[in-house]
Amino acid sequence: MSQQDNFIFLIVALVMLLAGMALAQQFFAGEMQRLMQSATVVTLLVAVWGAHDKNYIFRRGLVFPVVIILTSLASYYLESIDKLFLQLFIMLLFFLITAKKTATQVLFSGSVTWNNILGSICLYLLMAMIWGLLYTLMQLFAGSAFNGIEADLQWYELLPDLMYFSFVTITTLGFGDISPSTPITQFLVYMEAIVGQFYLAILVASLVGARMTAPHSHREQNNDRS
Repeated sequence: MSQQDNFIFLIVALVMLLAGMALAQQFFAGEMQRLMQSATVVTLLVAVWGAHDKNYIFRRGLVFPVVIILTSLASYYLESIDKLFLQLFIMLLFFLITAKKTATQVLFSGSVTWNNILGSICLYLLMAMIWGLLYTLMQLFAGSAFNGIEADLQWYELLPDLMYFSFVTITTLGFGDISPSTPITQFLVYMEAIVGQFYLAILVASLVGARMTAPHSHREQNNDRS
C-alpha cells in the first residue's frame, strides 16, 4: 500500500467500522462498544498511517495508537467514568492528526486522481467522527447536553447515538430525534453544519477547477516540447 492507493482501504474500513458500531449496539451488550475503539485505531493505522511517509512527525505520532490501545485495555479495570475522559481525548487527538494527514494528501497534492477523490470522502467521514467524539465528551461533562439521550450512560453507549447525530448534522438532515440542549452544544452543532456545507462547496469547486485546468496544462507542456 502506498499514497497512491491508501484511501480505497480507508473508505472501506471506515464504512465497515461505522457498520460494526451499529451492529454492536443493535445485537450485543453495551460493553461490546469498547472493542470498537481498538478497531478504530487499527483501521486508521493501517489505512492512512500505513502509507509510506518519511515525515518524522507522523512516524513519531504512532505513539497515539499505542496509548489508545493501552487505555482501552485499562478501561476494563477502571469503571469510573472520570477515568475514561483521557481515553476519549487521546482518541480525539489521534483523529485530528489523521484528518490533517488526510487533508494534506488530498487538498495539496496538485492533481485530481481517484485516490484523492476517495480521500476527500474519507476526510468528510473523519470530520463527522471528530464531532461525534466532541459531542460524546460534552454529554459526559454536562450530563444533559442533548435532548433524546438517556442520562448516566457509559461513553461506549453514548458514542453510537452521537455519531449518528453527527452525521445527521453534517449532512443537514435534521431529523430532530436528538437535539442540543445547551448553548455550547448548540454552537458545536451549527458549526459542524456550516463546516460540512462549506467543505462540500469548496471541494466540488476545487475538483472542477483542477479538472478544467489539467487539459490546459497538458497542452502547454506539449507546446513547450514542440
